[in-house]
Amino acid sequence: MEIIQQHSTIFYVLAFAFGLYMCWGIGANDVANAMGTSVGSGAITVKQALILAAIMEFAGAYLAGGAVAATISKGIIDGKLFEPVPHLLMFGMMGALLAAGIWLMVATMRGWPVSTTHSIIGAVCGVGVAALGFEAVKWDKMTEIVASWFISPVLGGVVALILTLSIRKLILNTDNPIAQARKWGPMYAFLVGWIVSLVTITKGLKHVNIHLSDMEGQILSVVIGVVLAIIAKLMMNRIKLEENDDRDFHYASVEKLFIPLMVFTGAAMAFAHGSNDVANGIGPMAAVVQIIETKAVSSKSAVTPFMLFIGGIGIVVGLATYGYKVMATIGHKITELTPTRGYSATIAASFVTVAASGMGLPVSTTHIAVGAVMGVGIARGIGALDLRVIGGIILSWFITVPVGAILAAITFYILRAIFG
Repeated sequence: MEIIQQHSTIFYVLAFAFGLYMCWGIGANDVANAMGTSVGSGAITVKQALILAAIMEFAGAYLAGGAVAATISKGIIDGKLFEPVPHLLMFGMMGALLAAGIWLMVATMRGWPVSTTHSIIGAVCGVGVAALGFEAVKWDKMTEIVASWFISPVLGGVVALILTLSIRKLILNTDNPIAQARKWGPMYAFLVGWIVSLVTITKGLKHVNIHLSDMEGQILSVVIGVVLAIIAKLMMNRIKLEENDDRDFHYASVEKLFIPLMVFTGAAMAFAHGSNDVANGIGPMAAVVQIIETKAVSSKSAVTPFMLFIGGIGIVVGLATYGYKVMATIGHKITELTPTRGYSATIAASFVTVAASGMGLPVSTTHIAVGAVMGVGIARGIGALDLRVIGGIILSWFITVPVGAILAAITFYILRAIFG
């Protein structure tokens, strides 16, 4: 207790600094999940992607980031075991943030699309074991979370595969692909507007003191989806195409029609990513602040709007400075993307990520995004995938957890030695 009282100002500074650093790493490494498909398909430029992602990542983090933050901060290690020694939990959470941030920085510099969720959960496990032994970790909760890591890419892949096949059946494999694209395109735009607005209204607006009933939220989400569909239709109608050209030109024209939808889907995935992954930086930071203020371990750490704001700023700065490093892997190296394929991958990843965020399940957006891109590639046959690249990505996933745990344990011991 005396340690916390004596150095409370320093601990406040370290908590917010490490949390900001971790969120910087989230933005720098995971922007590929949000914008890699949009850039890889040629729908938007890198500069446009960064501007769009900055706006939507911050909105997702600030408006819909609270539910998952609670899961990260209290669900992985047994807080009751730390009640006699709250300062050890405080050191542990700060150590986890710094360790995960360091690993994300290293991975980003090398262009590896690792999971920020893996990084922080591995780090939290590492400090739990370092502080109080293996019994400090809730292994049943870890099993549930690990299962979600494997389920995530499968769900992303299945949804992306279904969307790809639906576009092929409804649009590409028809007598008049251009007319069918104009007909069905607004429906795909509606899907984006409905999914993103629904989670914002039902899960996110409470953080800014706006409360709507379930029925009101559903109605408003549908209205927003319809508005987005109308906008998409108007944008598509402005694109001039020659419907009498041969079939190859028809296919090229359909891809051109889907470029406006890629803008919507890129924004959707950026929002979904911000809402889910801000928890990786904010959860441990909230736990540290709670311990400093109460000198005790609580089962619930308050996530304030200011913390979500800090997290959003960190993510935006990260993606603006080093986001381009990892973007190429998902956008170009796994499989060849076009606007229709990129749309399918991105909306599938957005759907799975937003649903997980709404349920408070800390899935990995990296796994979902890679799974979705793989699903798009599988639609053209396994030969369309670069299995060497995929193997390298999967290997990096397995490395992330133990590296995060080891770095966090070392950082914990250093903090404990410095502050006694």
